[in-house]
Amino acid sequence: MTPLIGISAGVKLDGSFPVHTVSEKYLLAVVEGTGGLPVIVPALGAERMDMADLARRLDGLLLTGGLSNVEPHRYGGGPSRPDTPHDRDRDSTTLPLIRACIEEGVPVFAICRGLQELNVALGGTLHQHVHEVDGKHDHRSDKTKPWHERYAHAHPVTLTPGGYLQRALGTAEVQVNSLHGQGIDRLAPGLVVEAQAPDGLIEAVRVEGEAFAVGVQWHAEYPSLADSVSKVLFDGFAKAVHARADARVRAILRAA
Repeated sequence: MTPLIGISAGVKLDGSFPVHTVSEKYLLAVVEGTGGLPVIVPALGAERMDMADLARRLDGLLLTGGLSNVEPHRYGGGPSRPDTPHDRDRDSTTLPLIRACIEEGVPVFAICRGLQELNVALGGTLHQHVHEVDGKHDHRSDKTKPWHERYAHAHPVTLTPGGYLQRALGTAEVQVNSLHGQGIDRLAPGLVVEAQAPDGLIEAVRVEGEAFAVGVQWHAEYPSLADSVSKVLFDGFAKAVHARADARVRAILRAA
């Protein structure tokens, strides 16, 4: 059975009407990186969707990046600055869905904003302006540059010795892109650090005890899954989602 992989959508206004959107690069990454069928999860919130039921139907969940930031009241943070972009509907969907998927054992791959959502959903906090924190670097990209330059490698990350990424990649350090203004402050309970930037900012995590529940602060979906780091990450995700899909088929056949 082809794995069904949920992909988190964001909400934008098209005139007066909300539009639920996902960048095509995430859809293609799922198809090319896992062989699964991408299913866009609309940002309708837990009040309109049964997250536990949805989690049981999914074989994987890809949490996308986005231009908005998680609302700070969701993690006990101070008020946002007036010009901060937020997506209340996305937050009210992804945060409970993450918890439901972890509870159900659904493989989760969280990218950029998705990493931050994963941390918040499990009880962690965020830096709202990483570049203003003492000792931290500016992790934002230069928006005056073309996209291919913004997504180029920006800095190294050090992999945790003996961690999932270090063992999978067989190296101590890799180069990654960097296009984010927020980042993990206090790590959520149950998350394990997998990689850190030179300034100590957490760049990758995994959920302890799960077959595959990994988050990275960089954009592993772009520009190409031929990138050695991206390939390892999507190969791991693919293995986990296919295993879950196979298990669901066996359960259906047993019940027939």
